Amino acid sequence: MRRRGVTVILGALVTALLAAGVMIAPLPYVALKPGPTVNTLGSAQGTEVIKVTGAKTSESAGQLRLTTVNVQSKVELVQAIQGWLSGDDAVVPRELIYPPDRSEAQVQEQNAQEWKQSQTSAETVALRELGYPVQTYVRKVTAGGAAVGVLEENDVITAVNGTAITGPTQLTQLVRAKPVGTALSVGYTRAGKKATAKVTTKAGEGSSTPRLGIEIDTKQPHPFTIKIDLDKIGGPSAGLMFSLGIIDKLRDEDLTGGKVIAGTGTIDDDGNVGPIGGIPQKLVGAKEAGAKLFLVPKDNCAEALRNAVAGLPMAKVATVDDALTALKTFTAGGSPTPCSAS
Repeated sequence: MRRRGVTVILGALVTALLAAGVMIAPLPYVALKPGPTVNTLGSAQGTEVIKVTGAKTSESAGQLRLTTVNVQSKVELVQAIQGWLSGDDAVVPRELIYPPDRSEAQVQEQNAQEWKQSQTSAETVALRELGYPVQTYVRKVTAGGAAVGVLEENDVITAVNGTAITGPTQLTQLVRAKPVGTALSVGYTRAGKKATAKVTTKAGEGSSTPRLGIEIDTKQPHPFTIKIDLDKIGGPSAGLMFSLGIIDKLRDEDLTGGKVIAGTGTIDDDGNVGPIGGIPQKLVGAKEAGAKLFLVPKDNCAEALRNAVAGLPMAKVATVDDALTALKTFTAGGSPTPCSAS
């Protein structure tokens, strides 16, 4: 009996230890939780989030808050169960956030790069909205190319055959739309003076692609500097809110109407708002921060509707212009275009 009793006790102890090991062993999941929100018109940890030097800025009575998601990369069984039962958190397969072929450090590095790029695009879009267009200029004239003797370095290309140039991609498309040997009417500005010249395209070396024979780049002259100072956040999803924050600071008009408005969404150089991850957690974070309206990327609307938060209306936006229209409508007492499932 004593031997049997010892065996039972040892068996129970081993079972308990195994159970404890299972309870604390990391699982192949990550937990997504509502992260902090940041007012792009204010300060974070004592530092102004968007700092403008060399221009008069305005102060808003309300707030424009970017939203974030906290990722818990190591999840134990108890935490996973808590997350699955939670209405605010989500537990998802680890590979959705950290692909098997990439380390956490590599993913974080990519997030940091996307974070910086989102700020650059936000500035580009905001400046264009404020009246400072992107200029496509000649960085170099190629020796023996079509533009030799016609165009010069630093010429700003303004039009091709009467079509205004809005960016380098469009310029390339217009040139390639005509066969090699076509005489194109190229509008440009040199030292502040406008002019037009004929440039007959030539084929690129070793190809039949028509070319002007210039290397191009972009610039966006403006008489002030903008610096976004916000650390420990990654990814591109704050682009829209940064853009709106810059516009609000440099316009006399208060975009917020004295209200707390939150949102999310990537932004590209053309002002298009793209989808992001973690919309359920961002909605919860926005509500907790006192938001009265949430700007939702159009392609996130279906998911946002499935995870709607009571008392937090959502406006569908596909571009920065949509977002500005939504803010104007909302602050005037109206109802912006709502999210729809389609």
